[in-house]
Amino acid sequence: MIALDTSVILALLDRRDRWHQAAAEWYSRCADELVTTPLVLAETDYLAGRRLGSTYAAAIRNDLAAGAYEVKWWPQAVGEMVTVADRYADSALGLTDASLVALAAHVETTRIATFDERHFRNVRPLRGGDAFTLLPLDA
Repeated sequence: MIALDTSVILALLDRRDRWHQAAAEWYSRCADELVTTPLVLAETDYLAGRRLGSTYAAAIRNDLAAGAYEVKWWPQAVGEMVTVADRYADSALGLTDASLVALAAHVETTRIATFDERHFRNVRPLRGGDAFTLLPLDA
């Protein structure tokens, strides 16, 4: 299972994105289940609509409805993501990224699909390893 960040979803949608080719090639080979959080979806919906337009925001909703990725939220999610965000407050880790760190622990993975190296290279998994594997960058 791979935790999915906004940056990869947007790169997949936007052919003008500098990461589009890398994201598309990785996604076409990816056989693993993808999972994300409601915070990532809200951020993605907002940014897609603002940067790319309503057609792209609709494409995200269509992918979601088609089951392109799973959305998980659990009773302890809020407390876990707040703890992570507080732990990394000096690096300006926001709640959306913190939700992915908590999600990764929840689904027992250290793999995150993201192009956000600034945050995820400096954050440690809550369990399962010393560092995250960032996909497709580390593929």
